[in-house]
Amino acid sequence: MLIHVVNPNTTRSMTDKIASAARAVAGGTAEILATQPDMGPVSIEGYYDEAYAIPGMLQRILEAEAAGARAHVIACFDDTGLDAARQAVASPVVGIGEAAYHVASLVAGRFSVVTTLPVSIPVIEHNLVRYGLAARCARVRAAGIPVLALEDPASAGRARISAEIEAALRDDHAEAIVLGCAGMADLAADLAARHGLPVIDGVAAAVALAGGLVRLGVRTSKQGGYAPPPPKPYAGSFAAFAFPPAR
Repeated sequence: MLIHVVNPNTTRSMTDKIASAARAVAGGTAEILATQPDMGPVSIEGYYDEAYAIPGMLQRILEAEAAGARAHVIACFDDTGLDAARQAVASPVVGIGEAAYHVASLVAGRFSVVTTLPVSIPVIEHNLVRYGLAARCARVRAAGIPVLALEDPASAGRARISAEIEAALRDDHAEAIVLGCAGMADLAADLAARHGLPVIDGVAAAVALAGGLVRLGVRTSKQGGYAPPPPKPYAGSFAAFAFPPAR
C-alpha cells in the first residue's frame, strides 16, 4: 500500500520531519511517499499563504495518484486545498486537521488545539464548525511562534507549546490536546508524557486513517461536490497540470 503524504509548503526539513512521523505510524503496513511542491510559500500561516500553496500541492497529488498512490495525506493543519484534492482524485484524501479532531473526539469529551500564530486561529475555528466538531473543542490557542521557528532547536517553541498545554488543562478543562501544525509532529509523545493526557499529532492520525480507508476499500465519492472537474484548458503555469486528472 502506497500512501502519499504531501507537505504543501516548500521547506524540505519540514517535509523530512513529516515523513519520519508518517513512517513511524505506518510501520510495515504501508510505504510512505513524502513530497512537497516546487512552488509556493516556505510556510503556511493564514489564508494568503494557503492560496499560493494549493496549485503546487495539487500537482504533487495528481502525480502521486498516477504513480499508484492508494491514499493521500495533506500535511498542513489548515487542511489546505482538501476539497480540491478530493475532487481531483478518486483515492481517499485525508487532511491532518480533520483527522486529528476526529481522533481526539474518540478519546476525550473535549479537547483544545495548540497552534502556532494567532493568524491561524480563525482558519482552525472555521474548520471545526465545518466538520461539526466545534462543540467538542474547548478553545483554540496560539503559542505565538512562527512555523519555521519549530525547525530551530534553539527556539523557545517547545516551551511555549508546553505552556499553552498547561493553560488548556487549567483554564479550558481540556481532556486532550491537538497539536495544530505539522511542524509539531515530533513533539506529541514527549508532551503527552509530560502533561499526562492524550496529545494528538495530525500527521500520525491522518496516516492511520488513510491506511484504514484503503483497507476498507473506501474511495472518495464522485457524486456532488467531489465529482471530477470538467475538462478545460488551463493557461500559464497551470498548463503543466494533467487535467483531466489521471484515474
